[in-house]
Amino acid sequence: MSTQKEIIIVGGGVIGLCSAYYLNKEGHQVTIIDKSDMQNSCSIGNAGMIVPSHFIPLAAPGMIAQGIQWMFNSESPFYVKPRFDFDFLSWGLKFYKAANASKVERAMPALRDISLLSRRLFEELSTEPELKFAFEGKGLMMLCKSDQALEEEAHVAQLSNELGIEAQLLSREEVWKKEPELKPEVAGGVFFPGDAHCYPNAFVKHLQQVLQKRGVKIVQNTKVNGFTIKNAKVDAIITDKEHFRADEIIVAGGSWSPEIVKTLKLNIPVQAGKGYSITLDQPVINLNYPSILCEARVAMTPMAGKLRVGGTMEIAGINTEINMKRVGGIIKSVPDYFPSMMLQMPEPEQVWSGLRPCSPDGLPYIGRSEKYKNLIIATGHAMMGLSLAPATGLLINSLVNKQSTCVNIDLFSPDRYN
Repeated sequence: MSTQKEIIIVGGGVIGLCSAYYLNKEGHQVTIIDKSDMQNSCSIGNAGMIVPSHFIPLAAPGMIAQGIQWMFNSESPFYVKPRFDFDFLSWGLKFYKAANASKVERAMPALRDISLLSRRLFEELSTEPELKFAFEGKGLMMLCKSDQALEEEAHVAQLSNELGIEAQLLSREEVWKKEPELKPEVAGGVFFPGDAHCYPNAFVKHLQQVLQKRGVKIVQNTKVNGFTIKNAKVDAIITDKEHFRADEIIVAGGSWSPEIVKTLKLNIPVQAGKGYSITLDQPVINLNYPSILCEARVAMTPMAGKLRVGGTMEIAGINTEINMKRVGGIIKSVPDYFPSMMLQMPEPEQVWSGLRPCSPDGLPYIGRSEKYKNLIIATGHAMMGLSLAPATGLLINSLVNKQSTCVNIDLFSPDRYN
């Protein structure tokens, strides 16, 4: 058992909650501060996928050219809103520099290791009696309509197998064997048997309940306005209600993290990437396996008897407006792959949206600040927030306890842009 510390986590999303879980388990006194009531965090409405198969970062070769093409289609899966904003332009330049083969090659083993760790931890968490979140280790299918997309996914499958993550190339007939009722209209696909999924709403809800039951203090509807510094340490957190003090401060504020640390003069480049989803509570027909529709970049997950359909990456700043044209793009893509599955266009109030914190190089920020001895950053997980949350929480616990981490996190340094 390590020396007990007072710890404050700024941000009550899934990264903050998982950090609190492992720190509390270690015996630390933990307080979570969040600006909201924590009822609609970024991970509540996501696809619920736990995916070691996603070892290629967002900033990959070809992404920029593809993104430019998509920008001119109002229903496309990727959109960047052009704007004269210094932070956005700086982020874009860093993204451009990161999207090269050598940097991606360095990043893949790091993402593999943290993802496999997180997959194992999810399995452990699923055995906790109080944590019921419909965890299933059934795998993931990548479905391709075109031969070109199948060729691209076959290349990813080859890389995956070389990295030690099993991937199986499937013909159309082999895809049909996995989805005999739906018989997807595809050229083929790739199956990742080691992937898993869960019902994220239940995971976040029950994790909050478990933490409160075990003594974690949760302070909601409280905005962090700044910090006071003393002897190269964060001395106090200034909020709109009171000042808080702790031995260690963890910033896990998602897309709001750059704003939170602004007064500390730290450069943590993050852009909010908006995603949308709809959930069918009683689908007429459901999938056997979580699937990604490759060309459409749409995720479909059967979870707890429901079906969730989600997608898009809309980089347009911090805003929660719902662009129904992009939602329409998601809905229209489904029958292209599953002709028997015609989805109705939802009303805006039926659509969930969340802002995913995207770093320029597609890697999360996990580590201790070099500038402030008692400050740890945990953000920038983009679409992998839920998938990497338990591993991030365990790594944060190791950093607080001054222990070596079980996976190498050098590439995740929060100081890499300072």
